Amino acid sequence: MTMEQPLRNVRTNIVQSIRAFTVKDLQAAAEALGHHFLYANLATALNKQDILDLISAQYQLPPHNGKNLDALYDCLTDVVHKSGPQTGFIVVLEHIPTSPKFDKEAREQLLDVFRDVADFWAERKVPFRCFYSFSVARAPKPADLESSDEPLLTDKLVDVSPQALRMSSPFNAGYWLSAA
Repeated sequence: MTMEQPLRNVRTNIVQSIRAFTVKDLQAAAEALGHHFLYANLATALNKQDILDLISAQYQLPPHNGKNLDALYDCLTDVVHKSGPQTGFIVVLEHIPTSPKFDKEAREQLLDVFRDVADFWAERKVPFRCFYSFSVARAPKPADLESSDEPLLTDKLVDVSPQALRMSSPFNAGYWLSAA
């Protein structure tokens, strides 16, 4: 990806699979464009409440967010919009679970929230790009392996660099001040 025109081939208000991009590239693109970079690693989530809790914590959203999808939408739209002019957003939802407790319908409901958020920002002419990936289902550990410290192959989904885990948030003014 060239940094002169990062994401030039990606519509400005879209929710799409991360496929051709790395988290590091998306973070660099956000920095080059002066956009907020919001990253959530959902690999440890098992159900909808886990998803909401992880997104809330990793995006540093206000405490009332973690209750439901409507509150998530409100935090990513009205709350941010009222805080002042926004330059744009690059959002990553990595390892959305594909488990029976977070089935296809639940995944679509989550992505629909982000599609609605993209529409909200499109109406205000603010770029909002959301990239996502799905996690592989993880089998529970057999009882005889629970005491073992050796990880199973499915325990290590992806090695994400510490730099990729840094994020900016419209709710975290300290990040912006320290980055300047």
